Amino acid sequence: MTSPQQRRVLVVEDDETIARAVGHRLTAEGFDVQVVGDGEGALTAYARAGADVVVLDRLLPGLDGLEVCRRMQAARPVPVLMLTALGEETDLLVGLGVGADDYMAKPFSMRELVARVHALLRRVERASQLAVEDTVIRVGDVEIDTAERRVYVRGAEAQLTRTEFDLLCRLAERPGQVYERERLLADIWGFSEAAATRTVDSHVRALRRKLGPGVVRTVHGVGYALVRN
Repeated sequence: MTSPQQRRVLVVEDDETIARAVGHRLTAEGFDVQVVGDGEGALTAYARAGADVVVLDRLLPGLDGLEVCRRMQAARPVPVLMLTALGEETDLLVGLGVGADDYMAKPFSMRELVARVHALLRRVERASQLAVEDTVIRVGDVEIDTAERRVYVRGAEAQLTRTEFDLLCRLAERPGQVYERERLLADIWGFSEAAATRTVDSHVRALRRKLGPGVVRTVHGVGYALVRN
């Protein structure tokens, strides 16, 4: 399990009640927490001290969460857990498209938020381990370079987010095998809340858009498999 010691979390939330509650809970977990209430403040704090994980509200005064996430990822990639009061699929996909790794809809469980922060940190550790192994995985027209964290489809590079890449690698371990949504949640996100399976669906939609609709297949509505050919 990832140790929270020395791990820094930047919480960006304009609702003072939510910001205080999240900050207190993460501090109690042993994280070094900084809380800011607007987009400009978030970018300033990130530029000064960085962060290991960012918990970012989608709706902020001034610069919204999407723009903040986009600018952070352009400056220095960081795992982002986005908080949103918006339930529309298009809004969620936009958030994932600008570099958010995960999202939670308000109201949310503090226990689940802590679990997702831990999961994001574990994912960063796994990515570092894969980078050392220097492995190339080929499945049909898809080539995955785990060391460089790059994906190519018929020779053309596809720009994936951190979570999309990790999800693709998991499916590529056993092409053709069906992975249930709950199993993918446990393996990639580090938890298996049945209510959170929409997270998996959203990332699969993003993968299909970037890699082609036939690369990841839905099997009888149960789960997903990477197509061999």
